[in-house]
Amino acid sequence: MTRHLALTFATFTATASFAQDLIDKGFVEGWNIMMDPALGNGCLIQTVYQDLSVVRIGYDALDNRGYFAVYNKAWGQIEQGKSYPIRFELDGKSFDATAIGFNQRDVPGATVFFTDRSFVTAIAQNKTMTVYNPAGEVVMAIDLKGTAKALDYARDCQNKKL
Repeated sequence: MTRHLALTFATFTATASFAQDLIDKGFVEGWNIMMDPALGNGCLIQTVYQDLSVVRIGYDALDNRGYFAVYNKAWGQIEQGKSYPIRFELDGKSFDATAIGFNQRDVPGATVFFTDRSFVTAIAQNKTMTVYNPAGEVVMAIDLKGTAKALDYARDCQNKKL
């Protein structure tokens, strides 16, 4: 079953987010809890996987939306500002989205913004996220272990309790 999300995108926000220093708010279940001044002090969780992919899930407080971003030095073919149709699955439930490419500090990546706040909860309630390119090939599979607890801390951060 494919479900379209209400998505909005902003390349400037994605690149500005990576360029500024993040403020450390702790470490929970394998995820760093951080605050991003470039996104209106939006809070996020971030982790690094064995293939050196960096994954962020967080809040853009400037535009009242959520996002997930993936960075990997091996993804040299991603172009700044280009839209990429992707599909991702959360424990087998499929979602179509458009990711915006960026390349900051020689690290390419892609960000998907979403306005449906319940989507963060959906991420937290699942065990895996698999991202596919337009050809249907797996780009990456993310183990979401510990994500629910880490996102609880990110919510506390966002509510200024951390």
